[in-house]
Amino acid sequence: MMRRFAYAALLLLTAAAPASAMNIERIVSPSGIEAWLVREQSVPLVSLSYAFRGGSSQDEADKSGAASLAANLLDEGAGPLDAKAFHERLEGSAIEISFRVSRDYFYGSLRTLNDNRDEAFDLLHLALSAPRFDAEAIERMRSQQLASLRRSAANPNDLSSRSWWATAFPGHPYGLESGGSLETVPRIAIADVRDYVARVFARDGLTISIVGDVDAETAGKLIDRAFASLPAKNNLKPVPRATAAGLGRRVVIPIDVPQAVVTFGGPGIERGDPDFMAAYLVNHILGGGTFTSRLYREVREKRGLAYGVSDSLVWFKSAAVVLGGTATRADRTGDALAIIQSETKRMAESGPTADELAAAKAYVKNSYALGLDTSGRIAAQLTQIQLDNLGIDYIERRGAMIDAVTIDDAKRVAKRLYAGGMLVSVAGKPAGLSSE
Repeated sequence: MMRRFAYAALLLLTAAAPASAMNIERIVSPSGIEAWLVREQSVPLVSLSYAFRGGSSQDEADKSGAASLAANLLDEGAGPLDAKAFHERLEGSAIEISFRVSRDYFYGSLRTLNDNRDEAFDLLHLALSAPRFDAEAIERMRSQQLASLRRSAANPNDLSSRSWWATAFPGHPYGLESGGSLETVPRIAIADVRDYVARVFARDGLTISIVGDVDAETAGKLIDRAFASLPAKNNLKPVPRATAAGLGRRVVIPIDVPQAVVTFGGPGIERGDPDFMAAYLVNHILGGGTFTSRLYREVREKRGLAYGVSDSLVWFKSAAVVLGGTATRADRTGDALAIIQSETKRMAESGPTADELAAAKAYVKNSYALGLDTSGRIAAQLTQIQLDNLGIDYIERRGAMIDAVTIDDAKRVAKRLYAGGMLVSVAGKPAGLSSE
């Protein structure tokens, strides 16, 4: 009961962390590891977010899913603690540790009450530097990963998405799913998981953010407690630059489901591009604003063809795409797709109106703080700002950057973003549509 009470208290305190008037400090630990710190003394907790360069794009093509399997295994025993003992230590002190993999990065997070922070960072240190990778745990996690993949094989959303990525990036690491496939996951050996960790977990590819009731000196000591013993240099294989291919193609994956799932998109704009903010606003107008976008209005409100439709900008270290999706009745898939393509073409040719741009600016500025309502979210956002090389003052400058986008900028970038056409993937039984 006491463990449950402590866990509930941690969640309550984390949710109470304010997001306004942040003072972001750049700190350096005694061993020389740099991090960003936001001191928040109103609640006695610490939230840590970090990322290592090198995600699932480091997997070998015939063993894709190795990075994801490693992420699933790190809390399944480390050092002298087997899986049961490790989880008992976490739960006994209401410590939250999580790991996940994207195509470019290995992300981790930690949340703990101040009273337990030394133990929390010690457990994180064990997980990162001395994971056990016991055979029983590997087979258990492998079974779970395969079960998820089997479910995905009958899920039209997953089928459509996988097809789009494989067609857009053939032969490239971005064309593979982070979780691997039913063919590759059984091939992954313990040595492959250990090799991934050994190549990726290093101090030179590490980005860290801390938010909580902790001063700079203490934060530096905690950082070293978890990360100082890691190797100085990683050993990453290069990921070649790529541009989404297959524009003008349509791929249909037959599956007997009531609705057809559509994934559409094409090349995007990289996060460091000077046109990114204009592109973000234009995309919000076309499909990013869930209830206000042109696509939502034309596809859902006017014609009732889908419950929802949207698109977004997605960026990686070696590529960028604009990607959208919807689900609609099989016999109306062609109608929905025609409207999406027509509205995308209209945006490319004419751009947004001045009123649309003004409304998008107001929403994008005012909604940003909604994603900074907990210490964990603040820490994660600060880590992403660092990964995107936006600068420690980005949050302060962001409003002015949005205001600086002119209607001429928006029209020019709309053409740049949408004039090239799109790749479409459909999973289902869309009436009158076939691969082309």
